[in-house]
Amino acid sequence: MRALLVVNPQATATTPGGRDVLAHALASDVKLDIVETAYRGHAADAAAQAVPEGYDLVVAHGGDGTVNEVVNGLLRGGVTPAVPMLGVVPGGSANVFAGALGLPRDPVEATYRLLQSIEHGTNRRVGLGHVASAGGAEDHDRWFTFNAGVGWDADVVAGVEAQRAKGREASPSLYVRTAFASYVNQRRRPSKLTVRIPDEEPFEDVRLAFVSNTDPWTYLKDKAIRLNPSTSFDAGLGLFALRALGLPTITRYVTHLLATDGNPKGGNLLRRDDVEFIRVTSPEPVNLQVDGDLLGTCTEVEFTSVPRALTVAV
Repeated sequence: MRALLVVNPQATATTPGGRDVLAHALASDVKLDIVETAYRGHAADAAAQAVPEGYDLVVAHGGDGTVNEVVNGLLRGGVTPAVPMLGVVPGGSANVFAGALGLPRDPVEATYRLLQSIEHGTNRRVGLGHVASAGGAEDHDRWFTFNAGVGWDADVVAGVEAQRAKGREASPSLYVRTAFASYVNQRRRPSKLTVRIPDEEPFEDVRLAFVSNTDPWTYLKDKAIRLNPSTSFDAGLGLFALRALGLPTITRYVTHLLATDGNPKGGNLLRRDDVEFIRVTSPEPVNLQVDGDLLGTCTEVEFTSVPRALTVAV
């Protein structure tokens, strides 16, 4: 088996020692090549090149951003039988995709699990989400593995990226502070989104829209945040959208999501599971994020479910 290991040396939990252990372990079972990423998009370029070069396996070692880049590189030419299998060894802070797959979030345990998968041939086909956006500084065409959104969550991602550019660590406390600041800004300048899903009338004046490709939505340290608990890699997309952002509404839902693994409900909440596509439009440009990565702004975006898009070692 030919394998390509794509390592993001800047990821939160990625170390030279851990990379060397992983590379040594893989090299004992496969013919291994290694790429260390040096620029944004490098992981996607390396994964895309692995397709015509006939690799059997591409392993992403980094955070969810690295995994997303590798997935987008593998599928740059579309869903085809030539696309190699994906392996994941977490090296970031949240590692949501790995957690949703039931993979260990510890790099050493994940390496052992990957070696077992290679030896025994265990894998699964997973559905992915696809984003097509327009109306911003540039149009986007992007795959996502676990979540995407427009509005508040994308504003938080934008704020955290701005803080990281100043050298601050992307810690849970930074996300909480940025979320609060973004909420205050949303109250001053609320988004007015229109959400369309199949076989239903448009939903007007929506304040935020979160789209899930699986459960959980994300992790806050070890706490799984479950917006659409019934969403999975084997079904369509989940939608969590709010029509109001008043303090009582937000407090109720945030408390519910932090305190339980349950089934959020309410009059201001629009929630759907197993949706084929979701279209969101806005009269003004709004931020768009996929898998925790800011894409930019848009005035219209369509999220589409693509079943059995990729084979993943499990």
